[in-house]
Amino acid sequence: MKTIVINASPRKKWNTAEVMEAALKGAESVGAETEYFNLSDLVFKGCRSCLVCKQKDKTKGKCYWNDDLSEVIEKIFEADTLLIGSPIYFGEPTSEFRALIERLIFCVMSYDDGSSYYRGKVNVAIFYTMNAPREFYEKSMKDSLSSVEFLFSYLNGNVISYPVCDTLQVHDYSKYNMAGFSQEAKEKQLVLQYPKDIEKAFEIGANLSKGG
Repeated sequence: MKTIVINASPRKKWNTAEVMEAALKGAESVGAETEYFNLSDLVFKGCRSCLVCKQKDKTKGKCYWNDDLSEVIEKIFEADTLLIGSPIYFGEPTSEFRALIERLIFCVMSYDDGSSYYRGKVNVAIFYTMNAPREFYEKSMKDSLSSVEFLFSYLNGNVISYPVCDTLQVHDYSKYNMAGFSQEAKEKQLVLQYPKDIEKAFEIGANLSKGG
């Protein structure tokens, strides 16, 4: 089994990265072959609307634009599992995450009947990290983010999502104009809930990478 792990955060050593590293270890614990990517290390753009992937004489299910993202897309198509994480900015995943999903899904989406050209099966787990508390996520964000899960369904596998909420943003809030947040409350969440989120990421990485 092969598992691709992607950190779509610009921060390579913070919450999202830690969650994805836990998911990676979970995949490795069941014997999956893994590969890890930080999207912030790559130079790429979203869909350029070149429409080459829709031309009748072209192989379907392939993005023809060539940049640093091309290899990642091909590796996802060849994988059994995709584990991807992103912080939430203004209620949405990062622009890098969106660029990836544009390139990955548009080329497998048929403009004839809306079906998927992709004939493989990739199970997908999406991890969202956010400053918002769990209650706000459930009430105001969960439904809108379900559209992301729908797009990944074009890869024909199981798609799940897991929110990591109310995260610590910086080590010392007193150095920033962030008076709307309590460092004490954030640190309490870091001690009481965040380890459970890390454990859950490991579990999801393991379970999804078992196959089936």
